[in-house]
Amino acid sequence: MRTPLVVIAVTLVLATLAAQPAAPFRLEEATIQQIQAAFRDGSLTCRGLVEQYLRRIDAYDKNGATLNAIVRINPDALRTADDLDRRLQQSGPIGPMHCVPVIVKDNYETIDMPTTAGSLSLDGMMTGRDAFVVKRLRDAGAVMIAKSNMAEFAFSPVETVNSILPGYTRNPYDTRRVTAGSSGGSAAAAAANFGAIALASDTGDSIRGPAAHQALVGLRSTMGLVSRAGVVPLNLAADIAGAVTRTVADTAGVLQAIAGDDPNDAVTAASRGHVSADYAASLRKDGLKGARLGVLHQAYDTPTLDREVDEVFRGALGELRNLGAEVIDPVAPVMVDALDATRAPGGRCNQFKHDLNRYLADLGDKAPMHTLEEIIRSRRFHPSIQARLESAQAADEVPGQSAGCRGRDELNAKLRAAVVTLMDAAELDALVYPTWSNPPRLIGDLNTPGGDNNQFFSPSTGFPAITVPMGYTRGGTLPAGLQFFGRAWSEPTLLRLAYAYEQATHHRHPPAATPPLR
Repeated sequence: MRTPLVVIAVTLVLATLAAQPAAPFRLEEATIQQIQAAFRDGSLTCRGLVEQYLRRIDAYDKNGATLNAIVRINPDALRTADDLDRRLQQSGPIGPMHCVPVIVKDNYETIDMPTTAGSLSLDGMMTGRDAFVVKRLRDAGAVMIAKSNMAEFAFSPVETVNSILPGYTRNPYDTRRVTAGSSGGSAAAAAANFGAIALASDTGDSIRGPAAHQALVGLRSTMGLVSRAGVVPLNLAADIAGAVTRTVADTAGVLQAIAGDDPNDAVTAASRGHVSADYAASLRKDGLKGARLGVLHQAYDTPTLDREVDEVFRGALGELRNLGAEVIDPVAPVMVDALDATRAPGGRCNQFKHDLNRYLADLGDKAPMHTLEEIIRSRRFHPSIQARLESAQAADEVPGQSAGCRGRDELNAKLRAAVVTLMDAAELDALVYPTWSNPPRLIGDLNTPGGDNNQFFSPSTGFPAITVPMGYTRGGTLPAGLQFFGRAWSEPTLLRLAYAYEQATHHRHPPAATPPLR
């Protein structure tokens, strides 16, 4: 009996397809899930992945777009990748972050790269240990491929410049413009696909601001959910360790790896019983249906609010409503004016000197400088931060003891209660507002309004907030972010809301300045 011609034709087609090599892995905008899937089907190796990211850094960081986002490449990155490939063949993936290439902000300690916090005063500092977050990610299989540029000592929320690396870090969506601060190097690197994710820190702005300026997702988690051990401190009353990513799902994956109690950071004891067993379970495309969101004009609606940012935000509110959310606009203001009056009697609380001196003392001889006073005497810092260093040195506040610090803590407790009262009274799932009131400024422009909305509500309460891309201004070129702000330990709720919005709108697109390489 003759075989039908159609069967022969189909067999030949299938054989031809089987003989063809798998399509090359598309690095740009790759998610953690896509990377793991490529390892499982054998279409990608860890070395191949790391090499692709390193090629992009070589092409666009000091060449091409010249983003100036990277301080140094990890000399052990490819050796680590080879080891991960061997272990994958022998026993399978190390963990959920197997060979996820991570860009590390230069205030995180890494055992294989110096940690400088962007300052020549700490140049070459090798602490011999990993920050808690770095270790958690390594244990889950991640590879640290580079250190990113940052505002020196994390001081500036509006630009990324320091003394360790000449020049500004540039925004890949318009290289004439700033990245915000202080995690601008991490954000520019993540946006330009120099790594799969990038570590960042947020004292007043520095996860959410750079994320908004670079069309990224940035979560400032509840104080105590993630350890800051091994991160050079700016203000431990407000410092948060975290990451900037290109998707909400990746943010959830990173949080799963790094959240939890750490005996080296006492504040994390509060996280016991609050760490979700599965943050990814919150990622629902219908997550906005029935949600109640309050528009907090108090957080962004100022005389310098940019008209185009406001228009994009108005469009985002319409999208939220179309996705099933009930938007209360405006929501009643938090009674900040009455609370502000309580700050005056105690004065201010500048605890940078206290926190930094304790950190340097703990390092002992591993630190090239031992006190803030030594750093100032060394003159090894960018001139733009001299006044801040000297102001901090003149301060003698001790957290929990000095009048200014006690007054601040009392204000923050009252603010927390006021926010919860507002949200409970209106039965809100979250408060929403633009992450920045203005688009990224031109580099060197100190006159145009900056637009940072982030310094007060989330840092002062210790409550979580997440930013997600909501569109673009200036002819569709400059990113703007939508922020969801919630109660303590409400990360699952915020991830659910942000994910539903992201998946319905897909506002993020990669920057034109750093296209795919041939």
